[in-house]
Amino acid sequence: MTILSIKVENRPGILWKVTQLFRSRNFNIESISVGPTENPEFSRITIAMHTEGQRQTTQIIKQLNKLIDTIDVSHLDEHKTVFRELAIFKIRINQASDSMEINKIAGAYGGKVHDARRESIMVELTATPDHIAAFEELVRPFGIIEVARTGMAALQRAGA
Repeated sequence: MTILSIKVENRPGILWKVTQLFRSRNFNIESISVGPTENPEFSRITIAMHTEGQRQTTQIIKQLNKLIDTIDVSHLDEHKTVFRELAIFKIRINQASDSMEINKIAGAYGGKVHDARRESIMVELTATPDHIAAFEELVRPFGIIEVARTGMAALQRAGA
């Protein structure tokens, strides 16, 4: 997976410009998140995508750097980066023991249970995409009613 961190001027339309660039180059974005940085004049866009090698990554970085509102583009090494995503799962409860079992699984994955009802339970999980996928696989047999996921947020470790 390729993770790009793009620092841009915080202006209307910049997210559209960035995503349009990916669309025009026929690159599929797997995950995207955007938010203001420590300086409200700038935003950080974090994009995760699959590429077919370094050549494609270099190409998209060069194109992103040409956008007038771009301040900096970094290709983040996933081994030297802290990255997380938020996911909220609404899971079906078929019998009373399901709630306890889902609570155990959520606890093992560091999830928080919200809105436990007779017919469903909601679990919030902040983790790496792989960790979220593993959790999803474990709760799938109960019946996943809905899932909402944010894009990935990522920062490179100090000295990396």
